Amino acid sequence: MMRLLTEFGMGTSLRRGDYTQAAKRAVQDALWHNSINLAELFGFDKSAMRITVEIGVQKPDLVDIEAVAEVFPYGSTTFKVHKGGLDVPRPDGDGNPTIMANVALSVAFDMEKADD
Repeated sequence: MMRLLTEFGMGTSLRRGDYTQAAKRAVQDALWHNSINLAELFGFDKSAMRITVEIGVQKPDLVDIEAVAEVFPYGSTTFKVHKGGLDVPRPDGDGNPTIMANVALSVAFDMEKADD
């Protein structure tokens, strides 16, 4: 497996305190940053993409991985959720904090299959 691309994103949940929504928005941010036709460049179908998704949030156990996986239109995804990101408390101390999630997406292909 050869990693060919890494992209980064940041997403937030401003009022609801939703770690999954912040992670989904971070993934969308990373995906929308590029328009590289990587699969076609190497002669692969888009379904051959192997995508590793690293998510950083303050409460990793509150991220619904299945919901985040639905953001990806194709490819095979693997998730790693770590403590990271940032929770910003409300100025008055009431209500949910603003949640910030950070994401790194790495795209790889099995380059040996390209030679077949």
